[in-house]
Amino acid sequence: MSNIVIRAAGAADLDAITEIYADAVTHGTASYELEPPSRAEMGTRFATLTAGGFPYLVAEKDGAVLGYAYAGAFRPRPAYRFIVEDSVYVAPDAKGQGIGVKLMQALITAAEAAGFRQIIAVIGDGHADSASVRLHEKLGFRHSGRLEGSGYKHGRWLDTVFMQLSLNGGASLPPDPASLPERKFRESLRGELKN
Repeated sequence: MSNIVIRAAGAADLDAITEIYADAVTHGTASYELEPPSRAEMGTRFATLTAGGFPYLVAEKDGAVLGYAYAGAFRPRPAYRFIVEDSVYVAPDAKGQGIGVKLMQALITAAEAAGFRQIIAVIGDGHADSASVRLHEKLGFRHSGRLEGSGYKHGRWLDTVFMQLSLNGGASLPPDPASLPERKFRESLRGELKN
């Protein structure tokens, strides 16, 4: 799989992204959505994330999108601005080929370059054998919590597992004024003062 290319996602990738996510929603338990979102909804979500400067990546081979990953705001309140939540999905026929690892490695690098301090994984159906739990453990994420019976899907109760990875010194250093989250925060304050 050395000819896999990880690159920034674009609008032209949204059909494939929508299809990959629809399969995950319909057949899997990683997402707690019960109905796959429309292509238009996925486009709105994509536009919101990219407009916010968050990384959104795809894995491509021979022109076909095999998976995608992105980071978005963990919570909307400004004190959370240095934390992002990751999402990673791989097409059903491409699973088990290391695509999730490549996507997550690139996503971690992009989040670190932007100046974020923590990446949080919120993993639905987060049992110990979960592919997502194992992927995040492999990349150095540590377990930081579990919500038991927090979701009900496909006729059973699911636990949500929280995992996190510190970046850029984590909480041991003060915020970097040049980081993306701090620049966006200062811009929003200036915008509020003008209104």
